[in-house]
Amino acid sequence: MFREFVSYYKPQRKMFALDMAAAFLVALIDLVYPIVTRWMLNDYIPNRQLNPLLMSTGVLLVLYLVKAGMNYFMQYYGHVVGVNMQAQMRWDVFRHLQKLPFSYFDDHKTGVIMSRIMNDLMDVSELAHHGPEDLFISLVMLIGSFTYLCSINVLLTVLIFIFLPFLIWFAMTKRIKMSRTFTETRVQVAEVNASLENSISGIRVSRAFNASEHEANKFQKNNDSYVAARSRAYQAMGEFNSGTTLIIDLLNVVVLVLGGLFTFNGTITLGDFVAYMLFISMFLNPIRKLIAFVEQLQQGMTGYKRFHELIHTATEQESLKGLELKNVKGEIRFEDVSFTYDESKTILSHLNITIAPGKTVALVGPSGGGKTTLCHLVPRFYELTGGRILIDGVDVRDISFASLRQNIGIVQQDVFLFTGTIRENIAYGRLDATEEEIIDAAKKANIHEYIETLPDGYDTYIGERGVKLSGGQKQRISIARVFLKNPQILILDEATSALDNATEIMIQKSLEELSRGRTTMVVAHRLSTIKNADEIIVLTSQGVQERGSHEELMKLGGIYYGLYQSQFRHMEQDVLAPSAMG
Repeated sequence: MFREFVSYYKPQRKMFALDMAAAFLVALIDLVYPIVTRWMLNDYIPNRQLNPLLMSTGVLLVLYLVKAGMNYFMQYYGHVVGVNMQAQMRWDVFRHLQKLPFSYFDDHKTGVIMSRIMNDLMDVSELAHHGPEDLFISLVMLIGSFTYLCSINVLLTVLIFIFLPFLIWFAMTKRIKMSRTFTETRVQVAEVNASLENSISGIRVSRAFNASEHEANKFQKNNDSYVAARSRAYQAMGEFNSGTTLIIDLLNVVVLVLGGLFTFNGTITLGDFVAYMLFISMFLNPIRKLIAFVEQLQQGMTGYKRFHELIHTATEQESLKGLELKNVKGEIRFEDVSFTYDESKTILSHLNITIAPGKTVALVGPSGGGKTTLCHLVPRFYELTGGRILIDGVDVRDISFASLRQNIGIVQQDVFLFTGTIRENIAYGRLDATEEEIIDAAKKANIHEYIETLPDGYDTYIGERGVKLSGGQKQRISIARVFLKNPQILILDEATSALDNATEIMIQKSLEELSRGRTTMVVAHRLSTIKNADEIIVLTSQGVQERGSHEELMKLGGIYYGLYQSQFRHMEQDVLAPSAMG
């Protein structure tokens, strides 16, 4: 993991090297001040040497100007290095997310994923910049201080520096507790984000059901968990900082007492004693940097660990053969197909179905029978646990994802529109489409005339997830998107079940136009919409129970007949209810 983290420095190596050079100069300049002070106290002032005194002062002023420039460079360009690394990590993890299987998103909340990408990488960026810089400055200061002070008096220097191992030992022992608490805090932050994202997305539902207080209580519960986790983290930080501060204060006392005794005995001069005091005072800065580095390391590496877990989550397995579908006719054959969720819940078992090119097959049956799952297996949104699926005689696992999905169009019940304009959402079907092609697709989906009535036409902003549009309008835009894509295989997954009857009839005409000449799989709840399908398959948890045309299944008097009669009675009741009330 550490080697992978270091690899992100490679594109920034020139700027990083300059940042480290600036840090080295800053550390060297800091070492000059106590040395010059010692010269002044031991030589220039007692011997009344004015010129060396003024020259030393001038040199210090020049060095401090250089130091100011180096500090500016470190603060500006050093942070740029960290931000560039953070941006590269965020890009890598976003690209990785595009390749993760649907099962990953089934098991992970959107807010948690977003927290890993945004919040965690902010601390990683700070570590990437300040970590090496602070560590380098601290080591230069410590080694430089120790070397120079040894030239004055080895015994006194060793006695003073002997406190350093105790400080390091204390910091390392507290590091484990800090790591644990910071990890817990990140988990709770992710949960708060997930709760917030979920509540905002569903705010219309919560208002409609007068459940705002319920949502507030759920959020407060996660918020309280975050506060508790953060409190434990601050407790660990408090123990860490107070303990290290105590050791540093004791070190100051030791320097004062030992330095005073050595000066009193004539072992070192007053100038040497002052130099020791100044060096130790400066010596405390790198110690504080080291302590801050340990704290920063915990936060940064905790964030990077979560990033590392995400970036190494197994992706969809691209076909080794990578075949391209050409001249697609659209025959789909399910041979002994089985699928199991989490190795515990069997959805499909040894299923055999063949759909002829250009034919429409409807899948009906009770919920949980595997209808939608079967449709999702065709574009390999999920991987089979048994059997195989063939398109024009080619196993879908031998076809590249790009080629496979390019030839499959999907219209779902839950339409997702991206934040943006109507044009952008239709063009998602084929990003290089011309204006004429986009308009033609909208006409085929029976949405063009409505778009023309809008003040901004195709440039109308539709809000987040198309919130400014009705359900039927959103559905027709999604249909236009598929028209533009022009795939040979079409999957309609309860595409009209969320619409009212009038809108459904209108949308159904668009879907019939869309299905013409294409191999179509339809998952339908309203059986009236699939009466004209070439074949209807009744799918339950026990597999295929019935299959045939609408007329054949009605004559059979089985499951389909019962479902259809039940729906027909409900439709009659819906029609008669208003007159009965009158």
